[in-house]
Amino acid sequence: MSAQHHANARILNRRTLDRDHRVLAELLKPEMSVLDCGCGTAAITAGIAKCVGAGGRVVGLDRDESLLAIARREHGSETNLQFIEADICTWRDNRKFDIVSAARTLQWIADPVAALRGMRDVCLPGGLVVVLDYDHTQTSWVPEPPSEFVAFYRAFLAWREQNGWDNAMAAHLEGLFQQIGLREIRSIEQNEISKRGESDFSARVSIWCDVIQNTSEPLLAAGLCTKQQLEDTKGLWAEWAETKLEKQLLALGTTVGRVAWPE
Repeated sequence: MSAQHHANARILNRRTLDRDHRVLAELLKPEMSVLDCGCGTAAITAGIAKCVGAGGRVVGLDRDESLLAIARREHGSETNLQFIEADICTWRDNRKFDIVSAARTLQWIADPVAALRGMRDVCLPGGLVVVLDYDHTQTSWVPEPPSEFVAFYRAFLAWREQNGWDNAMAAHLEGLFQQIGLREIRSIEQNEISKRGESDFSARVSIWCDVIQNTSEPLLAAGLCTKQQLEDTKGLWAEWAETKLEKQLLALGTTVGRVAWPE
């Protein structure tokens, strides 16, 4: 069985539909049916449910039951919102959806083609597949971070590569959409740029403290870091980001494709 990433609920809960999945937000209309793959704690999914209204239908799908427990506790009272524990690579359902979406999810799947085929197969003919994801190879900081953090980031990418996870997922989405037969494909740059002085700057750049904490065990198990290196890097990043970091760019892109009508 391939490795599975367990997301940090604190990171997921910071996100909103309008800020963190903007292209999808612009596509939503009342009474639409939407499947959100890799919904996590449903911070974005709840926003989808609000947009489509009482006449719409939203399903949040995730393979991590601990995250779904949070989603159900926080958003389970929404009558147009349902949560299912499943993997989109293998899940199939008789219901079809106007839009099938995944945000920052395919980057953690070793077989993204299987995931995209699953998304396509539960989307209505003429419906849209909408995927937002990272290109970790294009992440940048101004000024250059301390060498200890750069070493950690390289280890983070190496660990992901060992698990078969695509570090440049966003850059490859168009080709994958073409591979599974989607039409009218378009890609939209959706970089997250954080600058010193912005109200949410500290919260956004502190993501790396959470990433270091969340990946410590697998990085140690893979022999890519020592415990001391991880502890030192976490403290060093927190101090450096607070006092010296001026700008952070997380490279993301959204790709949209339409499911073909049967011929």
